[in-house]
Amino acid sequence: MAVQAYVLVDCAPGKPFQIVEALRKLPAVQMAHAVTGSYDVIVFVQAESMAELGDLLSRHIHRLPGIVKTTTNVVVEKTAPRGSTERTPGRQA
Repeated sequence: MAVQAYVLVDCAPGKPFQIVEALRKLPAVQMAHAVTGSYDVIVFVQAESMAELGDLLSRHIHRLPGIVKTTTNVVVEKTAPRGSTERTPGRQA
């Protein structure tokens, strides 16, 4: 089962738009947006496993110039097409 996560990114000053462009080129990145608030960029990613998610973070995202820090939030509940919710098996939200 695929692993989905939101990655919240702190960037060096003046870097959010460049980082968003670079992130959007990564195949696992579904969405990347420069935002206001506590973080500079919010990214939605999908990986085949937790190991693949870790690899994406450590080998690709963390190595982008201008990224200072990330916080990753793994999705434990998804909204199904008809509006019902599905929980990730084995997880309590």
